[in-house]
Amino acid sequence: MKKILITIPIILFFSVVKAQVNGVKATDTTSKTYDVAITTVDGNGKVFTSVEHEPEFKGGLQEFYKYLRDSIHYPANAVKNHIEGRVFLSFIVEKDGSLSNIKIVKSVSEDIDSEAIRVLKDSPVWNPGLQNGKPVRVSYVMPLDFRLSKG
Repeated sequence: MKKILITIPIILFFSVVKAQVNGVKATDTTSKTYDVAITTVDGNGKVFTSVEHEPEFKGGLQEFYKYLRDSIHYPANAVKNHIEGRVFLSFIVEKDGSLSNIKIVKSVSEDIDSEAIRVLKDSPVWNPGLQNGKPVRVSYVMPLDFRLSKG
């Protein structure tokens, strides 16, 4: 039976993409640029892309990896059809640590994209980003690799 691997590039938290309040860009390994609009949900919430203290998953990067390993279920159709790839998601870590505006920036397939969105939507609350000691909304673009093992 094939093992299923889901990898998360180490650059995860260090790849905050420069963005503006109304948009964000992500660049993949083929140097193509993808645009996605980010809409402010609350009328007064500026979205930051760089802050004094970055948001983080409670427990840190290792706990985030553990959450992903335990939560992601490789879609059966993708396994059957040997579909692999890197999906890019954009999202906002809100002032309360919840994730919002989760969107696909670069797609792999409908079922893999849906699984990546599901896992982020189900994510426990994060520690919010801080600017001048106050919680702020922070925009992220994150890659998730979906790979099937060869063994």
